[in-house]
Amino acid sequence: MLDTVLVMGTGSWGTAAAGLVSENARRVVMWAHSPEVAQSINEQHTNPRHLRDYVLPATIAATSDAAEAVRGADAIVIAVPSNHLRNVLGGFVGLVGEDVPMLVLTKGIEPGSHLLMTEVVSDVLGNPGRVAALSGPNHAEEVCQGRVSAAVVGSERASVSSLFQGLFLSRRFRVYRTDDLRGIEVCAAVKNVIAIASGVCAGTSLGDNALAVLMTRGLAEMSRVVHAMGGNPMTCMGLAGMGDLIVTCTSVHSRNRTFGMALAHGASLEGYESATGMVVEGARAVVSVCELARERGIETPITAAVHAILYEGSNVDEAAHTLLSRIPDEEFYGLTAN
Repeated sequence: MLDTVLVMGTGSWGTAAAGLVSENARRVVMWAHSPEVAQSINEQHTNPRHLRDYVLPATIAATSDAAEAVRGADAIVIAVPSNHLRNVLGGFVGLVGEDVPMLVLTKGIEPGSHLLMTEVVSDVLGNPGRVAALSGPNHAEEVCQGRVSAAVVGSERASVSSLFQGLFLSRRFRVYRTDDLRGIEVCAAVKNVIAIASGVCAGTSLGDNALAVLMTRGLAEMSRVVHAMGGNPMTCMGLAGMGDLIVTCTSVHSRNRTFGMALAHGASLEGYESATGMVVEGARAVVSVCELARERGIETPITAAVHAILYEGSNVDEAAHTLLSRIPDEEFYGLTAN
């Protein structure tokens, strides 16, 4: 059992993660961007903005002061939205010890640099060997209720992945290990894009057959990107790949799927995020994945269709026509060569 764990971020997943790790740490500190959120957690043991009905354990405290949050931390769990990650980490430069292990829950690929989220963390705070990532089919809404879930944690160092496996493991939250850090991170980013497309599919009532086709071809697309990025395509068959893809494409808790449904009915990204207070990670990831696909010659037709709708002025019917006009190739093309 660790003495003190810092959870950086108080969104839904950060809040649920804090509850999880409190079972295996004597003390958990949550860093909140908002002093009001920190005050509510300290006084009411609830997050006023996310998972509002979830009562946090008494061993969890919160602060909006970076130096106070880091003080005495034996490990750090990072759950900051991808579009704010680099800026938030900048406030912790010089405060985090160079050997403190860090686990990244954020999912995405940084636009422009194409760095994975663990690479952004190590780029800002140094020492990439102490950084790990955790991913899997684990919606915060069910995790905080103690429902059965599972995840996989990956790191370059077995000792780091084992540490975080122990920190998150419980009777109802199963945690497995892998050394394919790149694979699980790419899966985590691409599946959010496929989930937006799945939401559009559901929102236009295309049917269960079409949704199954979209998810399956999305899995193949994900595998091509993982392979091109130096990951193991078999990772796509695991919890970070197929497991997370299934739940994100079908669950009512999935903000990416829900956004896709709203998109099909004319909603905008800005309007949706403003109304829900949630970040649609897939809307950011689609930009990076499209850039990578062009640079590396990866065929990503579903990703391209989502990008066209969001950023190129295409409508849903036009994007669907482009997808359905493609001539089918070998089922697993793109997985035998870089």
